[in-house]
Amino acid sequence: MPAGLMIPATDMSSSTMMNGNGFGSSSALTLGQQPHNMMEGHLSESEMARLREDEFDSITKSGSENQEGGASGEDQEPRPKKKRYHRHTQNQIQEMEAFFKECPHPDDKQRKELSRELGLEPLQVKFWFQNKRTQMKNQHERQENSQLRAENEKLRADNMRYREALNNASCPNCGGPTAIGEMSFDEHHLRLENARLREEIDRISTIAAKYVGKPVMNYPLLSSPVAPRPIELGVGSFGGQQGITGGELYGAGDLLRSISGPTEADKPMIIELAVAAMEELVRMAQMGEPLWMTSLDGSTSILNEDEYIRTFPRGIGPKPSGFKCEASRETAVVIMNHINLVEILMDVNQWSTVFTGIVSRAMTLEVLSTGVAGNYNGALQVMTAELQVPSPLVPTRESYFVRYCKQHSDGTWAVVDVSLDNLRPSPTVRSRRRPSGCLIQEMPNGYSKVTWVEHVEVDDRGVHNLYKQLVCSGHAFGAKRWVATLDRQCERLASVMATNIPTGDIGVITNQDGRKSMLKLAERMVISFCAGVSASTAHTWTTLSGTGADDVRVMTRKSVDDPGRPPGIVLSAATSFWLPVSPKRVFDFLRDENSRSEWDILSNGGVVQEMAHIANGRDTGNCVSLLRVNSANSSQSNMLILQESCTDPTASFVIYAPVDIVAMNVVLNGGDPDYVALLPSGFAILPDGTNAALAAGIGDTASSGGSLLTVAFQILVDSAPTAKLSLGSVATVNNLIACTVERIKASLSCENACTPQL
Repeated sequence: MPAGLMIPATDMSSSTMMNGNGFGSSSALTLGQQPHNMMEGHLSESEMARLREDEFDSITKSGSENQEGGASGEDQEPRPKKKRYHRHTQNQIQEMEAFFKECPHPDDKQRKELSRELGLEPLQVKFWFQNKRTQMKNQHERQENSQLRAENEKLRADNMRYREALNNASCPNCGGPTAIGEMSFDEHHLRLENARLREEIDRISTIAAKYVGKPVMNYPLLSSPVAPRPIELGVGSFGGQQGITGGELYGAGDLLRSISGPTEADKPMIIELAVAAMEELVRMAQMGEPLWMTSLDGSTSILNEDEYIRTFPRGIGPKPSGFKCEASRETAVVIMNHINLVEILMDVNQWSTVFTGIVSRAMTLEVLSTGVAGNYNGALQVMTAELQVPSPLVPTRESYFVRYCKQHSDGTWAVVDVSLDNLRPSPTVRSRRRPSGCLIQEMPNGYSKVTWVEHVEVDDRGVHNLYKQLVCSGHAFGAKRWVATLDRQCERLASVMATNIPTGDIGVITNQDGRKSMLKLAERMVISFCAGVSASTAHTWTTLSGTGADDVRVMTRKSVDDPGRPPGIVLSAATSFWLPVSPKRVFDFLRDENSRSEWDILSNGGVVQEMAHIANGRDTGNCVSLLRVNSANSSQSNMLILQESCTDPTASFVIYAPVDIVAMNVVLNGGDPDYVALLPSGFAILPDGTNAALAAGIGDTASSGGSLLTVAFQILVDSAPTAKLSLGSVATVNNLIACTVERIKASLSCENACTPQL
């Protein structure tokens, strides 16, 4: 091309756009010898600006500089470069958004197809999806962070509120600080561990005592904690109902065996229930009319059930259908300080021992709190217990409850029980305890004032007609019986610790170690008798056929490896009957050694002489005696009779067992009484439930009320535990108990006395 040839601007523009490298390529600009002058002469400033804008829209380059153009030095100064972004159209974004919802991770084929449809490069599509995924991820993380932050703030606020509530918590009754919740988590577990170690020490001490010959004790009770005995008991029939076990006879399962400790979910509810029960007990013990109405004779207080429901609308729920309410309140001053009383009530072994005539067995399932400040203040434990009347005609009452102990601001201690049956409903439950227990006030000279409230709901349809009136009156299981038993046992414990024993009386045991050993042996005898005379389901009973008497209940058991009982087959027989004689007269007749030959067949008419005795109460009838039978039978010359007689306004017992002379000499010298074999027999005497008998109690001989007498014998029929029981042995025991009953009736001039007919 000749020099100086001019190319139109339109042609140049066309050739430029067709070049794949875009504007500014050297091949498109070196068409003439002087391209700079040519462009200067024929392109306007507006056209140059438009070309620069088109340059930034190029795909491969963001811009280019014309190194050869420019009419002057000012045009060649570098301009600031500005990065331009390609913005997708609204339609492209909508299409990719829709595709993203279906497939957030498209593959190469999908990206190419999508880019072709939208007029984009596959790389652009790939970057858009990457950015979109990152954007969605960040958005989700921000939402989760916001949600977690809000929950964290809520938990922090709740924590602060709970801390403030715990710090400012007060008892709704007394206004003082609450006992529950005062312990830290670590302290609670330390106390649980301490309780476990204390139980281990007691167990080891009991084992050690058998080898060293003296008991190792850390509380002022006569016996070590009651342990399960390796013995099998079997229940017989009563009234000719053969083949019915004790559980089937009374329609109740063994609640104590079937219930386990509470779950973690139950514990907050148990604590709340215990605190409410404590408040109710205190008010029940202190309130008068109209909640408690005085009976017509002025001797007892009667609960106004309608007023109770109005006063305490919450509680453990309405009374079950078919259940009856038994409520009573009693107050007494006992000879024991308040600290020891609280310890007895909160230690299941001591509680069972002191109330052995009422509590046939008991067990602590779990200790939720052992208390604070080294005492039982705030102690909380879940328990089961079986309560009894000393007769085979009255079903036992099993209950599953929580026991809570608290010291109030005025120094008064309170121990309350309340049933937990609503946590685990059972169709076999025949009784439940509404808030029941006692208030203990410290008195001068080591005495304590005890106010006892007993409030239960019970199905008593299994009670025999002979005991119906006594049970319905509330005196069989009521507060008066608990308080009277406690008062008598406190006197017994005081006599154990007594040191000022008069030495002038003949037969009084003055040796302190001998007294303790003999009383401990007598205590074990009473516990064994009470456990075997009632309808307790504590043992496996076996029914015997062919008893030959409709009013005698017969039981058999095997004794193996128990140093406190002779080994072999033991046959027991028990019967209950009514006497139109006051309980006091029956008690005095049975405990007096001078009248013993009138009813004791085994004494063979010999003269019975008291060799030694220990008084253990204000009443002269409360004592432990060692008797000797002067019989012509040489086989009995080495045998003595250990007897304990005890009485209170609600019940009396005369319990005895033959003992070996050699063994008793060891006991009287302070030796270990646990190895003295005993098979206790005896009598349980209760008022018959009439108003006259209940008003007078046991101690009034002039009362017109009658007595309910239970007679029970235990006879070793074979020294081999594997021996078979013969019908001759059964007939012998039945004949023994029948003759004894007839002699008692005849001696008391009660030929018309009634026996139960089923």
